[in-house]
Amino acid sequence: MASDSPSNLIEPSIFEYLKAHGEEELEVGDKLHQITAALNRHISTCQGLLSRIHSTPSSKLPPLLKQVEDDGINPEIDTVGELAQFASNYPYYKYNGKWTRAVQNVVNTILLTAWLGGLGTESPPGEIGRLLTIEEVGQILKGTFASQPLHYRYLHTNASPCSVPVNLKDRDAFHITIEEYILALTDITEELSRLAMNSVTMGDIDLTVRISGFIKDLFAGFQLLNLKNDIVRKRVDAVKYHVKKVEDVIYDLSLRNLIPKHESSS
Repeated sequence: MASDSPSNLIEPSIFEYLKAHGEEELEVGDKLHQITAALNRHISTCQGLLSRIHSTPSSKLPPLLKQVEDDGINPEIDTVGELAQFASNYPYYKYNGKWTRAVQNVVNTILLTAWLGGLGTESPPGEIGRLLTIEEVGQILKGTFASQPLHYRYLHTNASPCSVPVNLKDRDAFHITIEEYILALTDITEELSRLAMNSVTMGDIDLTVRISGFIKDLFAGFQLLNLKNDIVRKRVDAVKYHVKKVEDVIYDLSLRNLIPKHESSS
């Protein structure tokens, strides 16, 4: 009669494989945690600097935005490059939950800085009210404007040369998604609606009117989208409250005859 024990009926290599695979996942998770932790620190620096826009007249924004670029966005770009280079070695949808919120915040800081007149190049120049496309965000993150001044100087230092694509469909690699871009847009509407109110306090009525027009146009554009992601749809729907907040400010200014006729009618 066979005397083989149950343990002899199982191939040991099965458990060796499972152990190795589990250890690899832990190592990958730890590395991603380290990178995203560094990225979140840079995001906090950037957001802290950007919070000063609420007490800075638009005429004095350029020096502040320069500091945002140098101390906040450049380090974000470097770290996103490191993240893209590492994460692209592994299945995107297995690990993207570890960084998607951080990447969304990076896109938000880039969009807001550009809207306020920062991140300008010779073409296009920086100007208040400029909304970057997702492709332009990707170009900033992968540094295709190497010949440009200011924040693009990171290309000539120790920044990662890794390309950061957007809305990637042809391969399984790190990229900026449409959802991350849309969610970042909803974030800047909240920040701009607050700025609209603070601009009145600073006597910058023109900026308040500009913000009002932008948020309304953005919300109108959102209505054209067929959003199937529940989170994105709810966040987009919440933009209407930001529109209402700014409309109330504009209405109050109109009652006080503080808005020039050509602006109130536009």
